[in-house]
Amino acid sequence: MPPLPNSRTEPDGSAVIRVLSYNIRSMRDDTAALARVIRACEPDLVLVQEAPRFFRWRKKLARLALACDLVVVTGGATTTGPAILSSLRVGVERTEDVLLPHTPGLHRRGFASAVVRIAGARLGVLSCHLSLQQDERHDQAGMLLDRLAGLSVEHAIAGGDLNERPDGPAFRRLAGTLTDCRAASPWGGEHTWTPADPHQRIDAIFATEGVEVLGCGVPTDLPGVTGTDLRAATDHLPVLAALRVPAS
Repeated sequence: MPPLPNSRTEPDGSAVIRVLSYNIRSMRDDTAALARVIRACEPDLVLVQEAPRFFRWRKKLARLALACDLVVVTGGATTTGPAILSSLRVGVERTEDVLLPHTPGLHRRGFASAVVRIAGARLGVLSCHLSLQQDERHDQAGMLLDRLAGLSVEHAIAGGDLNERPDGPAFRRLAGTLTDCRAASPWGGEHTWTPADPHQRIDAIFATEGVEVLGCGVPTDLPGVTGTDLRAATDHLPVLAALRVPAS
């Protein structure tokens, strides 16, 4: 399997970027292992799910970003979990935290979203963690598509914990409009849950038309990423994608 491309700027101003989607379980596990995994992936953008939401949540998320040589863009408790981190290569144009309609008895969900610039490219970004309940999850997939369209940018990506396999209705709703990056260009491992027994793909990264997928999957064989750290860091495996975003 060829190595995943590194981040770079092309002569025409387009940007090759690395995007990581990762459910970090509120940093309740081995945070040193978590930071090692993220740092080894060398991401430009990290789409976080289950960021800390309670006491000193901003400080905890900022501490993780610092350990990974990243900065916090948006999200956390303000979105009930989703967040976005970035490298200093990324310029942030604007951010918006979105709370979704609340179903009584279920955990409230939200989106962390932003418009960023990387080299000559302009990109919409969204991190999500969809419902455990199937009908609500399907509705939230539609809200995700609406939110991406509402960013009013030509190119956008979304990623997160979908709580559903690729054959599920919410996953298929997203993949019917967006490119499922793993399906478009498989790289690394496929299954994201659980780290001790990976047997299903419920985490994914999607991209709009025009974003070229250079590879996407679980970074099981990436230098610096060990099985021990992946199992210790959290209860999901991360998804890493290399994408080429055209210049705006």
